[in-house]
Amino acid sequence: MAELPSLINDLAYILISAGIVTLIFKRLKQPLVLGYIVAGFLVGPHMPYTASVVDTESIHLWADMGVMFLMFSLGLDFSFKKILKMGASPIIATTTIIFCMAMLGVFAGRMFGWGKMDCIFLGGMLAMSSTTIIYKAFDDLGLRQQQFAGLVMSVLILEDILAIIMMVMLSAIASGNQLGGSELVGSVMRIAFFLILWLTVGIFAIPWFLRKTRSLINPEVLLIVSLGLCCAMAVFSSKVGFSSAFGSFIMGSILAETIEAERIEKLVEPVKNLFGAIFFVSVGMLVDIGILMEYALPILALVLTIIIGQSVFGTIAFMLGGESLKSAMRCGFSMAQIGEFSFIIASLGLSLGVISDFLYPVVVAVSVITTFLTPYMIRLATPAYNSLELRLPNKVIKLLNHFSMSHPSTKEQSKWKKLLTQMTINTVIYSILSTAVITVMFTFVLPVLRKILPTWELHWYANAITGVLTILFIAPFLRAMVMKKNRSEEWKALWAESNINHLPLLFTILVRVVIAVNFIFYICNYLSRFSSAVMITIGIIVVLLIVVSRSIKQRSIRLERLFILNLRSRDIAAQVHGKKRPLYEGKLLDRDVHIAVFDIPMDTQWMGSSLKQLNLGKKYGIHITSILRANHRLNIPDGEYVLFPGDKLEVIGSDEQLAKFQQAVESEVFGEDMNLENREMKLRQMIIGSDSQLIGKSLMESRIRDKYSCMVIGLEEGKENLSHFSPQRKFQEGDIVWVVGEEEALGALFADQG
Repeated sequence: MAELPSLINDLAYILISAGIVTLIFKRLKQPLVLGYIVAGFLVGPHMPYTASVVDTESIHLWADMGVMFLMFSLGLDFSFKKILKMGASPIIATTTIIFCMAMLGVFAGRMFGWGKMDCIFLGGMLAMSSTTIIYKAFDDLGLRQQQFAGLVMSVLILEDILAIIMMVMLSAIASGNQLGGSELVGSVMRIAFFLILWLTVGIFAIPWFLRKTRSLINPEVLLIVSLGLCCAMAVFSSKVGFSSAFGSFIMGSILAETIEAERIEKLVEPVKNLFGAIFFVSVGMLVDIGILMEYALPILALVLTIIIGQSVFGTIAFMLGGESLKSAMRCGFSMAQIGEFSFIIASLGLSLGVISDFLYPVVVAVSVITTFLTPYMIRLATPAYNSLELRLPNKVIKLLNHFSMSHPSTKEQSKWKKLLTQMTINTVIYSILSTAVITVMFTFVLPVLRKILPTWELHWYANAITGVLTILFIAPFLRAMVMKKNRSEEWKALWAESNINHLPLLFTILVRVVIAVNFIFYICNYLSRFSSAVMITIGIIVVLLIVVSRSIKQRSIRLERLFILNLRSRDIAAQVHGKKRPLYEGKLLDRDVHIAVFDIPMDTQWMGSSLKQLNLGKKYGIHITSILRANHRLNIPDGEYVLFPGDKLEVIGSDEQLAKFQQAVESEVFGEDMNLENREMKLRQMIIGSDSQLIGKSLMESRIRDKYSCMVIGLEEGKENLSHFSPQRKFQEGDIVWVVGEEEALGALFADQG
């Protein structure tokens, strides 16, 4: 027989080792990520006592795919709309933490005399807390429904997107090996351009495509289509100079805005788990005991840097974001670790060849130690606050709380600020779309037309056709750029308020007209040899025709409405199915009262009981505002409502009340049936003998169901099918009946009948 490739042997070895180690870690209630890293160390080349993986290059290739699918799944959990709705507080906290921790990392690297790029990448690694580990720790400790946990997860979401941008910037820095200001600005501009372009085009096209093909898509097809889109965006991202992980994340965030997002997330999860496991195992394979022993002091110093730095700067950052001292300390202490993004940044540094080989295992060791300490740091936050409260004067505590919680509302905006912001966003988006269309037309369409019309005289026709088509394609964008928001409520209010506002408002139109004319001028300048005055005149005339054209206006409106529909499709579906939180939730955030949704387990002891019987409000002090059942929402349920497995309860209460209620939901279940093997149902034939106790009794009088937990399903009378055994019919000698029940119950029934 042909010998199996070494890759198959290595995968078998890796997955078996990972399975055994993660079972142990699951038993110890430790994060599975640590189990994968330990498994990687055991099968890696630096472990002399166990067999090693042979084809390490292929394993690292699979690990790169793991990074890609991890980032894709992360994108599916991400929503740019959530970021926009968060306000300034999480943004302030996130930027403060990342800046402070990155500077601490650079400073720590300098203290040990490490190289410039080692210090820069170390700063990036230490700035990223682990979303996976913190989420798992909150879940294990029963804190996921508490308010501070939601704040931490909001900051982690922002950290994840900033980490993507940081990776792109680190790649740019590594390529030039210098921190040039112009290069950084150019890199950020390229990121912003492609980010807006991909999101705009993706949100416009992909939900429309999925909606049109919904009747043809089953789970298998949806999985293949989703992974295909992920890989396609990863390839395209790498072609334009970004990482494949960046493209995968963007595609995930685009799909996150579709109705199918939750289905895609569930379908992709097994793929992500498999390749993610291989990635974390490959991380563990790089751990070298010799390096860990040699760098024991830097490892310990970095652990202390993360714990102290996140505790102090994290607390300060959340206070700057508007949290009280106690809440800020709970948030800051929760983030005292590094995880998957640190590994990804380290992998990037190794692949680019700009960091030293020792840095990767050092960062892995630091991550392992801080991950083990995460649950203890979360628990330590409250005692630390209590101790600090005893030592600090009450005036200082009140001053800190007053400073942090007295931020002015960011929702109040002047009409001018709101109008100019909306106009700027529209102009930037439509400019990027127009630029993308022009680039595609000049890069792909123009060369094709010139090949079709090869002679020099015919090139003019090719240029003219390309120019006309390009202008027709970008016309809806140019019209929206010039005309949108000119009749908005803010515009009308400012126009009516004062005559002084008329000139500035007209000037905003003029600026946008000039930008639109510049696009036409560029097209003409690229494709023709007209004088500048002629091209400017053509640009002005074309823009005026675009503005007054009814057909272009209708196209522009249709495109915009389709985009908004796609952007809101998931929210609309959530409202229809009762999954969206109520609007009044925001009014409770300043108090110790929060909304949480709890899933009733399938094996709950509460099934079939009414709310009045359960008396949950009196037991736990909570209020059940809604019951979400299938596609229905039952608001303000009274005591007669009965709970069923699979119900979702929308509950209002304090952190302490919600924690107790969650514990009750999870603990008051029937548990696993330990005698499951004895529950098998058997079908037996029973002949009524002359000495049977059943003779002369009806089925109801025999109490076979009540006494023996068995059921008579029919009477055999020599027919092809069994005859129905009427409950009033009396058993007679010689009757042949068929009975169903468990083995033990049937045995008891037959024994009693002789």
